[in-house]
Amino acid sequence: MRVALAVVLLGGGAVGCGDGSVKEDSAGPVPAAAVVKVADKSEDITSLHYRVSGTVPERGRLTAEASMGTKPAVMTMVMTVAGARKPGELDIRFVDKAIYVGGSGVDASKLGGKGWLKAEPAVWGRGGADNQTYGVLPGSMEVSPVVQSTVMVGSQDVRRIGAETVDGTKATHYRGTVTERGLFAAQSAAKGKAARQRRTDSLDQFVVLQVDGTMTMDLWVDGDDHPKQYRVRGKTYPTQTDADGSTIDLTVTFLDIDQKVTVKAPPAADTAELGG
Repeated sequence: MRVALAVVLLGGGAVGCGDGSVKEDSAGPVPAAAVVKVADKSEDITSLHYRVSGTVPERGRLTAEASMGTKPAVMTMVMTVAGARKPGELDIRFVDKAIYVGGSGVDASKLGGKGWLKAEPAVWGRGGADNQTYGVLPGSMEVSPVVQSTVMVGSQDVRRIGAETVDGTKATHYRGTVTERGLFAAQSAAKGKAARQRRTDSLDQFVVLQVDGTMTMDLWVDGDDHPKQYRVRGKTYPTQTDADGSTIDLTVTFLDIDQKVTVKAPPAADTAELGG
C-alpha cells in the first residue's frame, strides 16, 4: 500500500549541498545548557508554520512549505522535488486520519478525472515507526520538526557560533555533532520522567534520519528560547537501491509558532480513493 501511492508521485535524483566555514563565539550562556533548555521548551509548541529545503536520500533535492497542528493532529504541505520524473508540486494534507494528495505533480491517469487521491488510515508527526504516509513523504519529513529540532541534546561537543539573523529574526547559532551513543547517554542522564521521554523522542528522531555514524547539526535559537532554524547533515545507511549509502542535508526554518492552523479535507466528490 505504501508503494502504491508513491508511484504516482514525484521522483528525483540526489544533489549535494556544501557547507561554509564559520568561527566560534564563546560569549553567551553555556551552549549545552542552552540547547537543553530549547528542547525542554519545545514541548509547549502546539502549532508551526515552517519551510524545508535540502537533499534527502529518497528524493534528492526538494523544497517544501508546511503548517502543522497537534490538537488535533493536522498538516498541510506543498512540496516540490527537483529533477522529478514528473515536474510539478504536490499538495499534501493530513486531516481526520487520512492523507490527501493533489497538485500538478500527481499522475492524472491515476485520478480518474478527480483532483485528489486519498488513503487511510494515515499517520504523520509521531515516532519513526508509527507514521504511515504511503510513500508520499520521505521518512525524514514524516515526523514533527518541533521534535526533530531537539536532537542536539545528544551532542557532546555543542558550541556557540555566534549571533546571526534568520528570516529577519535575531538568533543564536549553535553547532555540534550527534551520535546514537551520545543520545543514549543524554537519555540515561535525564532527570525525571518527562525529561527522559523528551530525550527518548530525540533518539527516535536520529533513527528516523537514518544517519550512519556521526551527524552534524546546526541550531539557531530565537530570543524566546525557541528553535528558529536547524540543519542536519550526515551520511546515511546503505539501502537495497544504494549499496554505498547516500547523504542527508536538510534545513528546516520555523516561520511562525502557536498560530491557528486549519486543514480541510478536499471535497469528497473531487477525491479518488486509493485502490478504489
